[in-house]
Amino acid sequence: MAFGGGLDSDNEVMSEINMTPLVDVMLVLLIIFIITVPVLTHSVKVDLPRVSNEKQDIKPQTITLTVKADGAVFWDDLAIDATALELKLAGQAQKQPQPEVHIRGDKAAPYQHVLKTMAAVQQAGLLKLGFISEPAA
Repeated sequence: MAFGGGLDSDNEVMSEINMTPLVDVMLVLLIIFIITVPVLTHSVKVDLPRVSNEKQDIKPQTITLTVKADGAVFWDDLAIDATALELKLAGQAQKQPQPEVHIRGDKAAPYQHVLKTMAAVQQAGLLKLGFISEPAA
């Protein structure tokens, strides 16, 4: 069934593309864009503050706590007892930005010694805590 009009009634297939569905789709897309563009451009006017893009070179201090196998604690290579450690950590927690605390635990040190040092850091209010280890060979 061919929909070709005219006097020629040969059984030829119509070789033209039906443009009506394409035009319908394009009109629908055009209407959608016409409706959405004003919505996208309408916004609340706000006077935003200006900032400079200067890079800040404020690097937080790093505290290295070393825990030996016998439970001795060293603050940056200086021996320190538990009471002095708590006082020093509390003082460091007040700084802005807070320093990073790195704990180096001896391989032969019992976990309880390292755990006590971690607890002292946490109770002082320091948030950045890390561990230092040797890479596997």
